[in-house]
Amino acid sequence: MRFRRLTYFVAVAEELSFTRAAARLHMAQPPLSQQIAQLEKDLGAVLFDRSQRAIRLTAAGAALLPEARRLLADLDDTARMVRRIGEGATGRLAIGFVPSAVNSVLPDLLRRFRERHPDVELALREMPPDPLLRAVDERRVDLGVLYLPVADAALARRRLADESLLLALPEGHPAARAQAVDLLDVRDEPFILPEQHDLPSIHAAVTATFADAGLAPRVAQRGVWLFQTVLGLVAAGLGLAVVPSSVGALGRHGVVLRPIRGAHRTVRLAAFWRPDHDSAPLAGLLAVLGDDASGDGGSRADG
Repeated sequence: MRFRRLTYFVAVAEELSFTRAAARLHMAQPPLSQQIAQLEKDLGAVLFDRSQRAIRLTAAGAALLPEARRLLADLDDTARMVRRIGEGATGRLAIGFVPSAVNSVLPDLLRRFRERHPDVELALREMPPDPLLRAVDERRVDLGVLYLPVADAALARRRLADESLLLALPEGHPAARAQAVDLLDVRDEPFILPEQHDLPSIHAAVTATFADAGLAPRVAQRGVWLFQTVLGLVAAGLGLAVVPSSVGALGRHGVVLRPIRGAHRTVRLAAFWRPDHDSAPLAGLLAVLGDDASGDGGSRADG
């Protein structure tokens, strides 16, 4: 399967018109249609429903679209890296991170690194924790930022921040008027739980917080990965949620965050890398991590 055919597929999928896609690609429509037909033959699946006047993506086409975009982005990243090295640029640093890291210390870390190393190209990848850890171990990313615990003793790590857990409530909820909320006072409420990955991370801390209070949450929604989505569901009145304190940076309208009375659980965000990974940009980032200026204990090694 050729990458060029994926480019053609993405253009047609985004335009939902062979005519507009051909104009966008600066090519005639018949060869474009032939290339899409060949791609469908290669994959053994029909990608577009052509039975109506306006074409639509089939289920197979809808599944391929995000993967095709990712493959093409990876190809662009590789070409850009080779070009910059050929031009004498200083290198490339690939950082993978769980989405919550953007609400925490990651932006400041990237800013300080960029100030010291303006010529290093940053390739940033937002990833779930399980594939992120594999990407670090397989050297597809130079450094990963995710929540502990992580059992892989072969990886070096450094603590970035500790976050308390807070209760997220709809703005008009009676308990939102309190300075702190006891989980026993909201035990009959439905709760929205984060996704459970192979790595325990936040899901384990949230469920342990309920266990500490002697409760089992009444689940309204489970397996919600992004905390932006969790807060949106809370704002819609679909349930309450226990979230890390960094989500306060999102400033979600209609949601109130309150400390949980008697709760002592925290979640720890950490950086992970292979100690045998020889990379000058990675060494520069680790030097930034070692600064006392991080203010959150980032210079301490954990494990």
